[in-house]
Amino acid sequence: MSSAPVEVVVEPGKTELAAAVGRRLRAVVEEATAAGRPVEIGLTGGSMGGASVAALVAEHEREPLDLSAVGLWWGDERYLPSGDPERNDTQADEAGLPRLGLPDDRVHRVPGPDGSDDVEDAAGRYAEELRSVGRGGFEVLMLGVGPDGHVASLFPGHPAQMAQDAITVAVHDSPKPPPERVSLTFEAMERTREVWFVVAGADKAQAVRDGLDGAGPDVSSAAQVRGTVRTVWFLDEDAAQAAGLSR
Repeated sequence: MSSAPVEVVVEPGKTELAAAVGRRLRAVVEEATAAGRPVEIGLTGGSMGGASVAALVAEHEREPLDLSAVGLWWGDERYLPSGDPERNDTQADEAGLPRLGLPDDRVHRVPGPDGSDDVEDAAGRYAEELRSVGRGGFEVLMLGVGPDGHVASLFPGHPAQMAQDAITVAVHDSPKPPPERVSLTFEAMERTREVWFVVAGADKAQAVRDGLDGAGPDVSSAAQVRGTVRTVWFLDEDAAQAAGLSR
């Protein structure tokens, strides 16, 4: 596992947390673009995922970013039709993602049942796209963390969690609905310069603690993922205090 530094950022609440992520994304995009690197960014779902997208949009509208090198992906997706309100990309769209003005071919959506034969086919198509476009890996991969320690759709103890020799996996019988999903694997997540965990709420305290303490895969998927350059835990005060951390 990477020995790169681990950083903890604590903000008072969810609004401030999302704003901090937005500012940090701006800095990463500017730095990577100036260095001539492709800026492949993995987005997360959930309320903080949407808030993070909205914060990046706000940064772009405050002072336009050069997004010519940026591509967007998702760490996982629910195998539902395009536009379904439960899909992570739909929620990102509702948070303002189209206002970034990225061409469709740089917003890499996971096929649903309206664009693939089945969930295995969807996972295969997503992997193929990632191999052909995101060959250098991710600049940043944002991940939420569930109270059970899962990231993306890799649930501790679930058969899909430890998929080998693959960068995506089709998830069946997910512990959380819907039962079918597509997820990046640990192998794909390891190809990331910076991994950011974005976590809010006291109910995530044990998951945060397990992730920081390096718990085993049967307890924590988050603990298995590290960036090659940096790993950052973005926490609101509720999550941090409950986990025994302070600002």
